[in-house]
Amino acid sequence: MPVSENPPTEESGTAVALRSAVREIEAHVAGEGWDSPPRLYALADTAELLAAAPALAEQMGLDPEAGGLTSVEQELDPAGDFEQLLVQLDWPPTVVGAVAVVERLVMARPDAGEQLDAETAAADPDAQEVRLVVGVLRPAPDDDVQSWCALRLRAHDEAAQVIEGADVVPGLVRLLGETFADAPA
Repeated sequence: MPVSENPPTEESGTAVALRSAVREIEAHVAGEGWDSPPRLYALADTAELLAAAPALAEQMGLDPEAGGLTSVEQELDPAGDFEQLLVQLDWPPTVVGAVAVVERLVMARPDAGEQLDAETAAADPDAQEVRLVVGVLRPAPDDDVQSWCALRLRAHDEAAQVIEGADVVPGLVRLLGETFADAPA
């Protein structure tokens, strides 16, 4: 499945909604602190969700006229392999996108992680702990996956220091985008 290397030149409402959803989830998770297991959110079109279940608008405090995307956190096995879960995932047609949240240790030297065990890597003074929040939209047939990413360094744990972009974490964008492979749009 193709993955967009760049943000769309003309921003659609869904691209803006995806960016907003990623930012909201990043802020929510940041408020809960660090050292959390991976998280996964399904994204639903808010208008379609409320049309199917009007009582949700009041229950969830949603404006039925606002549009946008509603995130629904998925229950995950904390001991499970997150990447393997993504490989096996198959979203229902009502899910228009997804957001993954993972914390990782990034080594200053690209080859260092291959040579070090996790404990030694964690002790490396040049290693950086990061939180990755990656969102993708279900692509139309033959279209690229639209994505938005937010990356927060633990050493610079401030909202103003969050790095954002469409392809900040290309591997996770690709993996999350593949959860919509061969699925009807």
